[in-house]
Amino acid sequence: RLCALAPQSHFVFKPRPMSELASEPEPAKATPEPEEAAGAAAEPGPDNAASAEPAAAGEAAPEEESTAEFTPVVQLNDVEVTSGEEGEEVVFGMRGKLYRFGETLLDKGTGKKTWSERGVGEFKVLRDSDSQRQRFLMRQEKTLKLILNSAADPRIMLIPSKSNDKCWVWSCFDFSEGELVEEVLQFKCPSVEDAAKFKAAFEQSLADMTKLLEGADGAENPEADEAAAALENLTTTEEGASGGSEEGK
Repeated sequence: RLCALAPQSHFVFKPRPMSELASEPEPAKATPEPEEAAGAAAEPGPDNAASAEPAAAGEAAPEEESTAEFTPVVQLNDVEVTSGEEGEEVVFGMRGKLYRFGETLLDKGTGKKTWSERGVGEFKVLRDSDSQRQRFLMRQEKTLKLILNSAADPRIMLIPSKSNDKCWVWSCFDFSEGELVEEVLQFKCPSVEDAAKFKAAFEQSLADMTKLLEGADGAENPEADEAAAALENLTTTEEGASGGSEEGK
């Protein structure tokens, strides 16, 4: 009914059959002139140049090195660290475990004493190059904490452990914590053979200190011996005066 009311001049779409569309020839494509094609190949654009270079070389483009310099906010100066062992010679060294016989923190004040581990490290016998005095020193591995700092006192007695053939026990005055404290210590060697070496080096250090303190290791000096003998024969003025008065009587 609406189509009947439409004016007669209105355009009416009529579909064409598929056979007519298939038979129509395709439009010809525009081909560039030979000179234009050669110019386009000779003068590539920025996109073509960027993609052509890596493809031609077959390698990735080299990375540019940064030359920027940054000034640190805080300047750190080199600090010389001293261990306290400068000027000393290591006479003997052995790695082992050190134990201490005493009260623990839980048993403090109770009088109950047990063996507690103090650390693992290298036991050293150090000798001072000037005074020739020797001491025993040991630091804990990794942390380098001082766990033994004792003079080689000739009064120290080294005794074997009753429970282990690789251990030696002794009593000494330790200064590793900044205070002179009497401690009972035990050193565990890696093997029984090492325990024998430890005993020999420990006792040799005590023997050297005994000679040093007694003056037996000094060189012979005849003049000093004569002076010492002369001093022994000298008498004081009072003794001489009393002796003379007695002779006069």
